[in-house]
Order: sequence, then structure tokens, then C-alpha cells
Amino acid sequence: MEFEGQRVLVTGAGKGIGRAIAKDLATRGATVVALSRSAGDLESLSQEMPCETITCDLGDLDATRQAAERALPIDGLVNNAGTTELTPFLETGVEEFDHIMTVNTKSAMVIAQIVAKDMIARGRKGAIVNVSSTASQFGLADHTSYCASKAALDGLTRVMAVELGQHGIRVNSVNPVVTLTPMAVKAWSDPAKSEPMLRRIPMGRFVEPEEVAKAVAFLLGDGAAMVHGHSLPVDGGFWTN
Repeated sequence: MEFEGQRVLVTGAGKGIGRAIAKDLATRGATVVALSRSAGDLESLSQEMPCETITCDLGDLDATRQAAERALPIDGLVNNAGTTELTPFLETGVEEFDHIMTVNTKSAMVIAQIVAKDMIARGRKGAIVNVSSTASQFGLADHTSYCASKAALDGLTRVMAVELGQHGIRVNSVNPVVTLTPMAVKAWSDPAKSEPMLRRIPMGRFVEPEEVAKAVAFLLGDGAAMVHGHSLPVDGGFWTN
């Protein structure tokens, strides 16, 4: 029960990695504030575990600010929400690029600013984890906007760490390789697509959402008291190849 008495905001908590993070933190005693754009997903989550819920589309930054303020006070933040579109580079439009940057990067900045300002005002030391990707460092065909947004998120993480560390607020990111959410299972079910990627992973398999959740819990917790400004690969060794 290491997070007992702490309020942790998890964005993108309705599905996939975010849902696994929310459920894992609840088992560790956290009061989870689950944010998702899908009210139905939040309703089903609240039937599985105790949590507060906020429905918000992070593509709308004004609504994002209001949602973050409504969630306060927060002791730990997990910026997990993300989206993507699979479009070749030569066909990627500015509107698509802007939307993905808004959801994956800009909203993380906006929420973190609001949460961190409140932590500082309360004299509360805390932790922020941004859920990034190995795609922040490696180019993937048809992922122009996604790769750019995650590279930007890693850069944001480092700057946040430099500026917030003096207030006792630790900031890190986790960078998983392909993670077997229902969407990813469908997207990577073709062996012609999955096998080349698997050959680059020494552990020989993709990541389970619960494995990312455990890494997030570590970075939020006291056991990572001097882990700050890092991008932690959760990738079975993908970055070593």
C-alpha cells in the first residue's frame, strides 16, 4: 500500500496501458483519478476498482485545463493518453500532425503545469511519469506524427526534470516497445509485420500492459527517489540492437 493517502491522476485510463496503470496503482493504495475521453470506458473501470472519473477529450486544450484543475489536488501524475494515425510521411497533413501533437505532447505539458504549480503551492513533493515510446528514438514507417510527438515528449520530460527537481518533483518517462493492448494485437497480428520487430527484441516478445504499469509504479514510488530525468525503456532489450 505504498501510495495510500496519495491522489494519482492517470490520463488515458479507459483502455490499454492507462487502464492497467490505474488498476495497478489502486492495488497499491492510491486514490486514482481516471481521465478518459470515453465515459463508457470510465464507467466500466469504476465497476472494477474504486476511482474518481473525469471525461475529457485532450484534443481540446481548454477542456484539458479545466479537467486538470478539477482533479486537484494531485500527488502523482501519469501522462499516459495518446493517439496515432498511420499515414506515410509524404501524405501526412498538418491537421493530423497538430492533432497528434496536441493529444500526445501539448496536453501532457498543460496538465503537468497545472499539477506541478499546485504541488509547489502546497509544498508537496511528488512525481510525474510521461508514457512515451521507443518510437521517440526510432523511425517507424507511417508514424511521422507519432514518432515526432513522442520525441517531443521525451524532450519535455528532460526540461521538466531540470526545472521541477528543485521543488522536489521528480519527472521521468517510460518508453515501451509494442505493447499488447487490444489495438496493438490487431495491428501487429500479421507475422510479416511483427516478426522483423520481434527479431530486434532479445527477449523475443512484445510487452504486456501490466509490465508497463509496474515500471510506472516504480518511477512514482519512493524506491526511485533519485531517479530523475530519465527515459526508461520497457522493451525487452530493443534499444540494445
